[in-house]
Amino acid sequence: MLLIPAIDLKDGKCVRLRQGRMEDDTVFSDDPVAVAGRWVAEGAKRLHLVDLDGAFAGMPRNAETIHAIRQTYPDVQIQVGGGIRDEETIQGYLNAGVDFVIVGTKAVSAPHFVSDIAAEFPSHIIIGLDAKDGKVAIDGWSKLSHHDVIDLAQKFEEDGVEAIVYTDITRDGMMRGVNIEATARLARAIRIPVIASGGITNLDDIRALGEIVGDGVMGAITGRAIYEGTLDFEQARKLAETF
Repeated sequence: MLLIPAIDLKDGKCVRLRQGRMEDDTVFSDDPVAVAGRWVAEGAKRLHLVDLDGAFAGMPRNAETIHAIRQTYPDVQIQVGGGIRDEETIQGYLNAGVDFVIVGTKAVSAPHFVSDIAAEFPSHIIIGLDAKDGKVAIDGWSKLSHHDVIDLAQKFEEDGVEAIVYTDITRDGMMRGVNIEATARLARAIRIPVIASGGITNLDDIRALGEIVGDGVMGAITGRAIYEGTLDFEQARKLAETF
């Protein structure tokens, strides 16, 4: 199982939010490139970069920082989300060397967009489904849609996307553990891989996720826990890779 450190970008800084609230942020570093270097040095094989300003603006706001991380660490995979709403933005990131782009709000609000970009950029499109009580949230989690997570994931699988990043927004940034049951339920309902996100707090969460790797969970994103020190990234990565 792949353990993926998150680097959330706001105003060019590395921050973490609680439950997606922009006003409830903690700044961890003024130098996201150095933060990326820390995780790469500890063995990260992929980084999860989120343009938080972009997610709310609907267009990239921290692309320069993302490009700098890509250029500085050419050997690590990078997946980017936040404010990706059109083909031009996707093409720009892929041209800069980003491996995967994560589409969230636009995928939910305009589902036909997913089939178009999955065909245009094969093997590069990941869909981010952020949910509360089984329903998908959009616009930086500020709105709850009527869409069911599993129904949407199955549709996007048919469209040919690479993977689903699944976040339980009631857990994200709250250090309360992962919603294992909901994650496993989604993974069993589709054939493409699921990347779990939200709530990882300690090694017990890594072990619990490891037990559902067979259901189709290929990776997990960790954020606040590795910044606040309740999870040692290198130790957790080594454990994750045993599953």
